[in-house]
Amino acid sequence: MSTDDEARSAARLTVLSGPSGAGRGGVVEQVRARLASVWVPVVATTRPPRPGERQGVDRLFLDPAGFDRLVAAGALLEWCRIGPYRRGVPRADVRSRLAEGRPVLLPMDLAGALAVRAAVPQARLVLLAPPAYRADPVVADAFAHAVTHDRTERAVAELVGLIGSSVLAPARPPASG
Repeated sequence: MSTDDEARSAARLTVLSGPSGAGRGGVVEQVRARLASVWVPVVATTRPPRPGERQGVDRLFLDPAGFDRLVAAGALLEWCRIGPYRRGVPRADVRSRLAEGRPVLLPMDLAGALAVRAAVPQARLVLLAPPAYRADPVVADAFAHAVTHDRTERAVAELVGLIGSSVLAPARPPASG
């Protein structure tokens, strides 16, 4: 390993998941505002753009054949069907950001989080849950951390701390002598 490699951050893929309505979107938005180095992947989808959504910024809008090509090439970290449409996370984008030393935050539903864990065993899964939520024990065991979403500011601070702990300070050069 070169000195340049040692100086790079030990960035990590953090998957933020929880039950429907747990507030992932709002928490992720505030984490990004507080921790500028965090990158959130742009998801590929076969659904048409909604008003105001921009290609490559909000989503990667693909026709079904284009999505099929990504699936066949193994180019998606995970993918699923939502109603008549499909969505997935491009693998290369996640890999390149991690290689740059940027922490990646991936908001997902519970099934997606477990699929990412199968594809990337070293990914850190964080469960975002309302105060009274009780996860199925099998699901709960898959998550390294649980963040209670009782107050958004507190949940964001806890998540920023977790993500920040995965970015190491640059390595010191060996002492000479």
